Amino acid sequence: MRSDRTTETTEHTQTTRGTAADPGWDRPSAATVGRRGIVRMGAVLGSLGLLAAAAPASAAGDAPAPSAADPATRKPILVGANPGLQLFDGAGACTAYLSTWQVDWSTHGAGNVLVLWRPDGVRVVGEDPRLALWLADHFVRHFPELDGLPWSAPRFHRSEVLVGIDLASGLRARGGGVDVSMAGVLDRRAFATDRFPLGDTEHSLSLVLGPCERARVHVDGRLLPGAISRGGTPERPSSSAFLAAAEVWRA
Repeated sequence: MRSDRTTETTEHTQTTRGTAADPGWDRPSAATVGRRGIVRMGAVLGSLGLLAAAAPASAAGDAPAPSAADPATRKPILVGANPGLQLFDGAGACTAYLSTWQVDWSTHGAGNVLVLWRPDGVRVVGEDPRLALWLADHFVRHFPELDGLPWSAPRFHRSEVLVGIDLASGLRARGGGVDVSMAGVLDRRAFATDRFPLGDTEHSLSLVLGPCERARVHVDGRLLPGAISRGGTPERPSSSAFLAAAEVWRA
């Protein structure tokens, strides 16, 4: 069960070195649909009329009063980029999820943050604990990639985080003992939804997605075990390692 308490630490957690070679990174798996897959699914269902939507006033008779649940009244709470990377073992179980944040503006400040989930705990790296822990608690812990997985109190590591995102070539980010790279951008697609739940509250989300062909994560100098999952079609490839740029969250 999640604890609301957080702790700040500078110690490093060791992991066993993985053995995945390049072919392993490309191995398709039957892993759970990731956050971007849900955005994609929502857009498709919405276009088919399978998701409930607010009716226009002209069609609804009495126009409802604006409320916080009305997407038209939602205000931006974060603008930036949020690439994600999920690794799986041979049985399809998640071995790690890394959420990389490059926040240009938010209600809790700006800056770069890394949120790393592993079965033994959650490591949050950044310079501003208020921003970093908000990103972990408000966003990452509710992402579908972590559905059904234990969420423990994040351990905050105060460290500079360097992030470089390029929709043409990939990602490189490092800080607090975590070093991640993604390469081989397979596609670039725009998505938007007004029905992205974070906890009990639906949010609006828009972004440009760039699924990647290869990815690796080192923690404290050791390669994390596991492989990314790739699928989709040649025209619409998908990957559990993805760039997410021009990202705007509204609530």
